[in-house]
Amino acid sequence: MTENVPSYTADDIQVLEGLEAVRRRPGMYVGSTDIRGLHHLVFEVVDNSIDEALAGACNRIEITIHPDSSVTVKDNGRGIPVGENKATGRNTLEVVHTVLHAGGKFGSGSYKVASGLHGVGVSAVNALSRWLEVNVVYDGRHYSQRYERGRPVTEVIDHGPAKGHGTVTHFLPDSEIIHTLDYKFKVLGQRFHEMAFLTAGLTIYSCDERDGSEMTYHFEGGVRSFVHYLNRTRKRIHEPFFVEGDVEGTHVEVAMQYTDGYTESVFSFANNINTVDGGTHLTGFRSALTRGLNDFARRSSLLKKEEENFTGEDVREGLTAIVSVKLPEPQFESQTKAKLGNAEVTGQVANLFGEALNKWLEQNPRDATAIIRKSLTASRARAAARQARELVVRKSALESNTLPGKLADCSERSPQRSELFIVEGDSAGGSAKQGRDRRFQAILPLRGKILNIEKARLDSALKNNEIKALVQALGCGIGEAVSLDSLRYNKIVIMTDADVDGAHITTLLLTFFYRFMEPLITNGRLYLAQPPLYKLSAGGKAQYAYSEQEKDALVAQLTNRTVGIQRYKGLGEMNPEQLWETTMDPERRIILQMTLEDAEVADQTFEMLMGNEVPPRRKFIQTHAKEVENLDV
Repeated sequence: MTENVPSYTADDIQVLEGLEAVRRRPGMYVGSTDIRGLHHLVFEVVDNSIDEALAGACNRIEITIHPDSSVTVKDNGRGIPVGENKATGRNTLEVVHTVLHAGGKFGSGSYKVASGLHGVGVSAVNALSRWLEVNVVYDGRHYSQRYERGRPVTEVIDHGPAKGHGTVTHFLPDSEIIHTLDYKFKVLGQRFHEMAFLTAGLTIYSCDERDGSEMTYHFEGGVRSFVHYLNRTRKRIHEPFFVEGDVEGTHVEVAMQYTDGYTESVFSFANNINTVDGGTHLTGFRSALTRGLNDFARRSSLLKKEEENFTGEDVREGLTAIVSVKLPEPQFESQTKAKLGNAEVTGQVANLFGEALNKWLEQNPRDATAIIRKSLTASRARAAARQARELVVRKSALESNTLPGKLADCSERSPQRSELFIVEGDSAGGSAKQGRDRRFQAILPLRGKILNIEKARLDSALKNNEIKALVQALGCGIGEAVSLDSLRYNKIVIMTDADVDGAHITTLLLTFFYRFMEPLITNGRLYLAQPPLYKLSAGGKAQYAYSEQEKDALVAQLTNRTVGIQRYKGLGEMNPEQLWETTMDPERRIILQMTLEDAEVADQTFEMLMGNEVPPRRKFIQTHAKEVENLDV
């Protein structure tokens, strides 16, 4: 053994007691310590109230964000039980909040179905909070207890008789662990919106006391109304198809509807938890859908003997669907519940949905024929897209000789140490090429606005010269064939002018990446440059402002001097040195990493802004006109 190897003895083995494991490894319990983890804390507490609603004991939940960044979640459920827990000899209220894997959801008595089956939800929130206070009205009496960083600082206090029933949880996340306490009210609201759709008759009220925002969600139509809502801006081919039923203790609900669009919008839920990575319930739905449409197409002779069966990709083009299951013992991939793993659910969903789909297709031949014809068109387009994609990929695989001529590549060969700037026009491209660090920064100028792919299939998109150049430069493939292992750059930075045209080009590029290269977004490879809006000159020195507020603040600081103000409308207005200093230098620049906080929100926004339906876009513009900061006229 070498001298430099540290000793390793029995004394080096650590045992983390109680909730200390949560504080030491928060990502294991809430996914991350950024804003996603912050929101997850809220969702964990709300999920407990949702479980009361699923049990039929709660019909109203209230969520309040306070000015001090604390959050209160209140429900009118049965209330957390209070009294001695026989297994621990401690008060049950304290056990629920301080012991991992403690809860009323492991057996089959208190909850038939529940989202928080691990028993770590509220205890994990408690562990990651600076303080948490819980008030319970249970069995006609009011009880409370306070905790700090997961540890009780009071006994369970009996405040005496009280009317009603329910639980109120008030907590402040610990900023020493959770890196931001800046809640996004709209992001939280989207989840509450889903919960209300999935629990018919439940009212969810949310309030943000920081600015007075408030929303109330209440729906009676279930997942069928959910699909109708998602397609409200789209041209629909038929009325929503809906089926629900119980299979071996699992309650299954499926609603679906085809539109004339090209994108798939399918969302899955297990016990009201959005399983963003799918799982066995989604697998069962997809397999039954593909099989059912192929069988009907063969029976009706719409699919000829010599033609290949539809693929899953073919039958899901333009599909909007909700797949929701509720089951007693869900097996999630982790505490963040991103993927359902119960093997039996695949067959349960496939059997119930498949049988109902076959009947619906037979009883609605006009709608069925429209869906089959759409799938046929998608199948033929897929073959054309495959040929176009293979042609582009073959060209990009021949190394630098066939890389786009407009690409100014970097000398660095390692993708991990290189980055690509996508800029608009030759003027900005020229400044960027001169101002960049050639060792690791590549520049790809695009001519004008790229194709709006929200209105185009992949085969049509690959006929566009600007898109072909982009695909060849990135080298990672496109559509189903995207592979990050082949990506030639670690960072892809969209750098456009700070005007209306620049914003339009940015939206088109984001739409392209969202639809055809989503892994670049979900894996944190896509960024948005933030060039300055103003250059302020005073006393022979220049300062840059990146917002109206920053400009006003700088002007106020220079009140005793003559200040020259230049408004940048284009990157080409900056010389190469200025562009490097303000927008490209890794030591000083500001770039925003693009994320998919919620695929459903992004899907709806892109469809509304870039799709064919004009009225929703007009309404959006009228609604948000007062929020516009920079407008060219």
